[in-house]
Amino acid sequence: MSAGVDGHGHSHEHGHAHAHEHGHEHSHEHGHDHPSGIRGFLHELFVPHSHDAADSIDDALEASNVGVRALVISLVILLGTTLLQLGVVLISGSVALLADTVHNFSDALTAIPLWVAFVLGRRAATSRYTFGFGRAEDLAGLFIIAVVALSAVVAAWQSIDRFVHPQPLHNLWWVVAAGVIGFAGNEAVAIYRIRVGRRIGSAALVADGVHARIDGFTSLAVVLGALGVMAGLPWADPVVGLLISAAILILLWGTVRSIGRRLMDGIEPELVHRLEHALAGTEGVLAVPRVQLRWIGHRLQGTATVVVAATGLAEAQDISAAARRHASGHLRNLDDLTVEVQAAQR
Repeated sequence: MSAGVDGHGHSHEHGHAHAHEHGHEHSHEHGHDHPSGIRGFLHELFVPHSHDAADSIDDALEASNVGVRALVISLVILLGTTLLQLGVVLISGSVALLADTVHNFSDALTAIPLWVAFVLGRRAATSRYTFGFGRAEDLAGLFIIAVVALSAVVAAWQSIDRFVHPQPLHNLWWVVAAGVIGFAGNEAVAIYRIRVGRRIGSAALVADGVHARIDGFTSLAVVLGALGVMAGLPWADPVVGLLISAAILILLWGTVRSIGRRLMDGIEPELVHRLEHALAGTEGVLAVPRVQLRWIGHRLQGTATVVVAATGLAEAQDISAAARRHASGHLRNLDDLTVEVQAAQR
């Protein structure tokens, strides 16, 4: 006997016990060998996880609202930082600071398509877009990647031009101050975006946070360039501009990989393990031979097959419903889970 049952993981009826007398040790030690030491610190700094399933928001509309609020607040902070830095560029002529200002402005602009994507993601599915519009969020991630790459090209071009046509710099202490303020503003935005992105499971928002973090470190590089010029090294400013461009392109790879994985329906292995654990812990389930999960924007959808003892159709449907409730308790940003019930072979 086989019974396929469609259902949505939004009921959150947690009246069942989570005892799991099936001997499942939920250790999360699967496929997560991250680098340690300095390399591990840098990996986590610029390629952070895009989810935190245990603490994720369990309502799609609330998650979108939280994401939009994060974008609006960070947009205001970044625009303020950019305007301040632009003023210092005009009175100093620093090409490194100009590169950093352009990058900060591009980071502020990336919030707009992501904002649109969060709003689109709230729309109901249609006969053409039967899975809804959550993928708009990942497309916005591609736009973010393109803007970051373009800002690196602009910064490099400005720096090369300054090598060819050198110009004296002025008010260098203002440049130092603008660089420090740029770092502080961007790091605050990065922490906020990454934290919210993890909370709601948005790879695009995490990518935008990493983008802001990169901007923060390029601002510190501007400070080094200005100090180099003060020390009698006039070429320090354009050299720092070129180093900023190279660093942007190198660090961009982690974001490209994260967004590309989402577009290819890649999923974090620990989320698959968590779903298997929840289904196997459902009363009446003997085995879980198949589990599939994918991100649609910052929400999860999936299908699974569970094996039960030979039973009637009504009981099979009850087990399927219990399995979906159990799964929703373990993955609270799970929007939809289709569970197929198969009878054990005698």
